[in-house]
Amino acid sequence: MNSETKSKDKLVPRVLDISVVLSSLVFWAIVLYWARTQGMSRVKYGVIFIGAILTVYAIDQSRQALEEGDRLDVAVLLPASIVLITASIYFALNFESVYVHQQGYAFEHEYMLARLIILSILYLTWREFGNLFLGLVGGVILYGMYGNMAPGILNHGGMTELTLLQTLVTDLYGFYGSLTQLTAAWIAPFLLYAGLLFAYGAFDLILRVAIESANYIRSGVAQTAVLSSTVIGSINGSYTANAAMTGSFTIPTMKDSGMAPHRAAAIEAVASTSGQVLPPVMGASAFVMASYLGVSYLNIVIAGIVPAAILVASIGIAVHYVAISDASSQEMEFDEFFDEELTSRQKIVEGIRFGVPFLVLVYLLGVAQYTVMTSALWTIVSMILTGVLIPPIQRALDDSEISPASEFITQFWNTILGFRRGAIILAPIAIILAAVNGVIDIFSVTGVPNKIALLLIDLSGGVLLMAVLLAMLVSILMGVGMPTVAAYVIVAILIAPTLISDFAIPEITAHYTVFYAAILAGITPPVATAAVVTAGIAQANFWRVCGAAIKIAAPLFILPVAFVYNPALVSMSLGLPTVIAGTLVLLGAIAMIYGLNYPFNMRVGRRIALRTGLTAIGTVVMIYPHQFVKLAGVIVFAGVFIMEKMMSRDKSPSSMGVGQ
Repeated sequence: MNSETKSKDKLVPRVLDISVVLSSLVFWAIVLYWARTQGMSRVKYGVIFIGAILTVYAIDQSRQALEEGDRLDVAVLLPASIVLITASIYFALNFESVYVHQQGYAFEHEYMLARLIILSILYLTWREFGNLFLGLVGGVILYGMYGNMAPGILNHGGMTELTLLQTLVTDLYGFYGSLTQLTAAWIAPFLLYAGLLFAYGAFDLILRVAIESANYIRSGVAQTAVLSSTVIGSINGSYTANAAMTGSFTIPTMKDSGMAPHRAAAIEAVASTSGQVLPPVMGASAFVMASYLGVSYLNIVIAGIVPAAILVASIGIAVHYVAISDASSQEMEFDEFFDEELTSRQKIVEGIRFGVPFLVLVYLLGVAQYTVMTSALWTIVSMILTGVLIPPIQRALDDSEISPASEFITQFWNTILGFRRGAIILAPIAIILAAVNGVIDIFSVTGVPNKIALLLIDLSGGVLLMAVLLAMLVSILMGVGMPTVAAYVIVAILIAPTLISDFAIPEITAHYTVFYAAILAGITPPVATAAVVTAGIAQANFWRVCGAAIKIAAPLFILPVAFVYNPALVSMSLGLPTVIAGTLVLLGAIAMIYGLNYPFNMRVGRRIALRTGLTAIGTVVMIYPHQFVKLAGVIVFAGVFIMEKMMSRDKSPSSMGVGQ
């Protein structure tokens, strides 16, 4: 009897595991079919999308819960998921009636279903993102119903229960609204692409390149962490999840090289956070921004290139200084990660394998001007073709012991795993964005954006700098604990319109300002969720991690203000003004980084004065709008830099006859 019980305990998770794969394949078939044909309205597709992705989520999470022996979680998870899946089926089958003929009212059984949907969404958001996000969504729902009791400027007339149910569910806005539809149409295909990249080993290739580059760079191990974390983070869409995933191998590696635990944790936290702003994906926010601004997705990517280059360059320099200050060995043993090195030929083949789909994406979006859905579809097709076909061809040419047929089968199963991984990555994002969509609709009905606009104007006194700093503060608060795209959506709705309409800041500049500010929540105490995760992995003091992270990422705190005072920085056309503005701001960022992170060999008083002075110079160069002042600051920094190097050379051990 006992053996039968054990076999059943093993059988159920196995059946569920197979079910996850099958449901993932069905889900992606729906997504790719719609991307190819667009044969139904986006609203109806969004409704079906929620039901399909939640089917994958429910099966996968139930499997995990059963493997961990948590039957209570399954007992709550399954009913919540079944409610949302049933709702999708019902609304899809009755779409014309619900969406066209019943706007503004619903039947009693539909209102009852709507109540269950709200409870289910609240549970799933709590399950995935914890108490903080539950408090946000639940608090906004309560605010919608009882806003007549709110004090001062936030007071509104209040929503009846039926109005709330219509807003969130039965009118097929709210949880099924534009953001959910955008996720289904634009974000989902790119996360399938990310899943395939993982399955085919693209990120192993990145790690290989990083390890080899570590042999030529003094801060190689730390730079490896930055490279892998930023690249993966730009696709992952959550700095907290990315810090946990990549930090699990980068932080121990940095510690083993001799780096202090709090610095290793800080580097990973900064890399995971800054990766969220890297084009072309930008943690999935690029697609949402393009939709909000009504411009081409490619224009959003172009506008983000120079700011991202400034950020990556300054963080890379900061990490170099941090690494050398610890006198760590900064050497990585290749054998610890891989069994054998790739030959030159294999490196070229792998470059073609992953490079061709990316070039297809760039060509279709940038040259042929295809839609995002069509470009993503053909990118996925090309990724599957190169991912599955090139390895068997390589085996045949190399006369390998592994037959081409066997390699083809391996890559076929890798493709299946990529489909599965893409769906599992997407599910939590779909849940959180559905919840945020509901929050936004309540905000719209109650007029919250206008109220916050009045509040910002009142507190800032109409002074641009104060308004930007307040906008950054609110954006950081709104970004706490949220996936990147969810944080961006909220600040884009609540904060950006005020900067645009009342302070005449260009649209693209305002959106990039609040976007960059929102991700700062990852490293800004007292919450700093990315730092919390990396501090735990490194077994380091949280506050020391935050302090080191802020020093490394100092330009990131200045860049949002620099965007406002240097609009050419964020431009949808890469002209000479953008290049000049970007170069000067980068030099200011380097001055700040040098002042805060370089291990100066001098007395404490002089060191503090020098650090303070260089930080101030860097801040002025980054923010001040006039180029002559910027150039003067750069010249002062260059003079200080040269003098410090000359003084250090005079004090070096070699100059005093002591061996290094």
